[in-house]
Amino acid sequence: MTVRAASDLLSLEHMEDKGQVAGGVKFDWFILIACTWMLAGGYLDAWAHNHIRLETFLTPWHAVLYSGLLAVLTFHFGALMRNRLKGYSWRNALPEGYGLSLVGIIGFAVGGVGDMIWHILFGIELNIEGALSPTHLELALCIGLIVAGPFRAAWKRSNDPTNPTFVSFLPTTLSLAYTLSAITLISQLAHPFVFLWPAGTQQDPFSFQALAVVSIILQSILLMGVFFLAIRRWRLPFGTFTVILTLNITLLSFMQDHYLLIPASALAGFIADLLYWKLKPSVSRPDAVRLFGFVVPFVLYLLYFLTLMLTTGISWTIHLWLGSTVVAGIAGWLLSYMLVPPRIPGEVVSK
Repeated sequence: MTVRAASDLLSLEHMEDKGQVAGGVKFDWFILIACTWMLAGGYLDAWAHNHIRLETFLTPWHAVLYSGLLAVLTFHFGALMRNRLKGYSWRNALPEGYGLSLVGIIGFAVGGVGDMIWHILFGIELNIEGALSPTHLELALCIGLIVAGPFRAAWKRSNDPTNPTFVSFLPTTLSLAYTLSAITLISQLAHPFVFLWPAGTQQDPFSFQALAVVSIILQSILLMGVFFLAIRRWRLPFGTFTVILTLNITLLSFMQDHYLLIPASALAGFIADLLYWKLKPSVSRPDAVRLFGFVVPFVLYLLYFLTLMLTTGISWTIHLWLGSTVVAGIAGWLLSYMLVPPRIPGEVVSK
C-alpha cells in the first residue's frame, strides 16, 4: 500500500459513517464460488482420511482446502477494504450477515496452524478419528460460519421477496446445502449414509445397532433443523429441498463410496418439495409444520432402507429398521415444536 493510500485510509476515521454497505445476490455468488472450492477441499481431505494412510500434513487435499480458504479470504478482505476506502466504517464495510463469515475465516486460519501442530505432536488421524480431532472440529465450525454467509445475508435483506423464484433463491439454497454439508462433514461417524450398518454383521451387533439408530436420530434432527430454519423465514420455491438433500448426500457418498444412495436422497428431496407445496407449512399453520416434520425424515430413511434391501441387503429385522424409520419421523415432529411452540393463553399470533 502506498503512503498516499495509507493516508487516505487513515483520514477515513474522521469521515461520517455511511451506514451498512448494501449486499446483494451478485456478492453472494462470488462468495459461493470460493466456498465451493473450500468445501470441496474439506470433503477431499475427509475422503483421504477414509481411504489413504496419510503420513504428513502437506497433502494435495490440504492444498485444495487451504487455497479455497485463501480464495474466501480474498473475496471478503477485498470487499472490506474497497468499502472502507469508500467511507464505510470497519463494522459496516461488509454486507449484513457476513460479519460471522469474517470470524470464521480468522478462526480457520488459526485452526489451520493448530491442526499442523496437532499432527506434529500426535500424528495423522485415521478413519473416523478425523471427525473427532479437536482441531478438525474447530475447522468444521469455522467452515460452517463461512458457508452460511449468503444464507444469513439473504435472511437479513428486508427488500428480498418472501416468495422467491427457484433461480433467485438458488444462492441461498446452495448456502443452506453447504451449511448442512459442513455439519455432516464432522458428524459423518454417526451418519447412516456413510456407514451402512444395516447391510452387514458386526462382532457386537447390539452396540452397532444402537449406534446406527442414534445416527439416524441425530441426522434427522440436524436435517430438519436446517429445513425449519428456512421455512421460518421464506416461502420456499419448489426444488429447494431436492437440491439440498441431493447435494449433501452426493458429497457424503464419496466418504465410503456408497453412491447407490444418491437416487434415494434425490427422491426424498422431491417428495419433500411436493409435501411442502401441498401442506404450505408455516408459523400460522402449526399442524402442517408438525406433519412435514414427521414425514420428511420418515420418507428419507424409508427410502434409505428400501435401497439397501434392493441392493446390498440388510441384516436388520423389520422391528429394527422400520422402528428406526418411525423414530426418525418422531425426532422431526418433536423438533417442529421449536419452530412453532404451542400457543400461550392470551398470546397474539402474528401472521
